[in-house]
Amino acid sequence: MADFPGKVSTETSSPQSQTGSMQLMNISTDLNFIKTIPGILLFAEIVLGLLVWALISSAAYQAVPAYGWVMFVSVTLWILSIVLFIILFLNLKQKLVSVPWPLVLMVFYAVATVLYLTAFVANAASVSVYVICYHYNRMAAAAFFGIVVTLTYAASAFFAYLDWRGDGGNAATSTVPV
Repeated sequence: MADFPGKVSTETSSPQSQTGSMQLMNISTDLNFIKTIPGILLFAEIVLGLLVWALISSAAYQAVPAYGWVMFVSVTLWILSIVLFIILFLNLKQKLVSVPWPLVLMVFYAVATVLYLTAFVANAASVSVYVICYHYNRMAAAAFFGIVVTLTYAASAFFAYLDWRGDGGNAATSTVPV
């Protein structure tokens, strides 16, 4: 009977040699993502969303009920955008292959655009309450950054739509003779 060798390699895949990514504990970071337009927009959404909720929370927003909605939208989408940035930056979408990422991103950005648009309208309509108060400038600045972050989410939704609409390298559609 033949002896089983002492050292057997059971590795079935070759190591990745991608440029612009580094491997740490089996998680690869996509450094090229932060240089793309969707990556820059996502980073801008995080920064602008932080400005919106920080400006509102630094004022007496409890006096106007509409600011509760603005705070909910801005903080919730800020947290979700950070989670999405981590997922995309750490290239975790390659590990979660069962998730239809182009569709998920398009729906997320479309919903975020609509939610931020409603939050901007509520914010802009309620700024006049603070005209005689020193919080007026904070609320007006929050309304300005609210529309800017709404436009960045709309731009991200547009790029996500283009990515979702693209053929995505589907072999069934690309091999059909014309």
